[in-house]
Amino acid sequence: MSHGNKRQWILAKRPEGMPDPSEVVLQEAAIPETPPGMLLVTNHYISLDPAIRFWMSDIPNYLPPIPIGDPVRSTVAGEVIESGSDQFKPGDLVFGLGGWETHSTIPVEFCTKVPQDSEFPLHYYTNMLGAVGLTPYFAIAEVGAAKAGQTMLMSAAAGAVGSIGGQIAKLMGLKVVGIAGTDDKCRWVVDELGFDDCINYRTTQDMESAIGAACPEGVDFYFDNVGGEILDAALMNMNKDSTLLFCGTISTYNATGSVPGPYNYWQILARTITVKGYLVSDHYHRIEEGQAVLSEWLKADKLKFREHINEGIENCLDTYNLLFTGGNEGKLMLKL
Repeated sequence: MSHGNKRQWILAKRPEGMPDPSEVVLQEAAIPETPPGMLLVTNHYISLDPAIRFWMSDIPNYLPPIPIGDPVRSTVAGEVIESGSDQFKPGDLVFGLGGWETHSTIPVEFCTKVPQDSEFPLHYYTNMLGAVGLTPYFAIAEVGAAKAGQTMLMSAAAGAVGSIGGQIAKLMGLKVVGIAGTDDKCRWVVDELGFDDCINYRTTQDMESAIGAACPEGVDFYFDNVGGEILDAALMNMNKDSTLLFCGTISTYNATGSVPGPYNYWQILARTITVKGYLVSDHYHRIEEGQAVLSEWLKADKLKFREHINEGIENCLDTYNLLFTGGNEGKLMLKL
């Protein structure tokens, strides 16, 4: 049965720096037949996340690089319109690993059904009840084993993961200091989200000293989303036997030359810091468990968040690049 055509953004060539329309191209293509073990999903929301930029490169990663000519890979939420599996039926709402396109054909193992009795709108599953909430939940509570009374430093504190992570840490009894790129973002995470302090890295002349002033007892847990110079400054303020949880390096994603490693790398030895690389996908077999906790916090109004939702598949690339210019406020998504 023919399903007509779809619109999709394909990777035409590996980007150099910030992706542009010569490297990521909008085109029309036929919707293929749905083979066994696959789902045809009409996408209602596309999640726009920093990790996608790494997937566009040919650098070895936890997922293979996006092949040239394929749609740009992304988490999506939508409705099943054809199923090649007994586990799903047309009309089911799902979220999973699809692409920048109006329709995605998704392997069953990469798709999760939205509960029929869900109290939350569909786009929450590309936000708080998807990787955005699950990433900091498992990272802080389990992988990093954060403890009440510790001091956590959170980079990209006004971003989707950082803003939720800081609130989760506060719920667990930690002191939380954020790092963000504008005074407005810093005020938001302190005044509305309950962070103890926040440093504007764009206006601070000496990040190492600023972190020291905000964390006079040192940093017990650094949640690193950015890498680069901020990581170097954080290392000089880490306590002995502290934890550095490595979740992302957004400061380097569009680099066109060699990216230097942290100059203060030796502090890991001197301060016996435990460094942990972290992938939320390692915990996807526990999605329902994490969602249950996050849902209760949401219903109790214990977690606040911002969403930045643009509309129209034609606006996908421009919307995505807001991540790298600081033009987004909160979790970035595209509505179709």
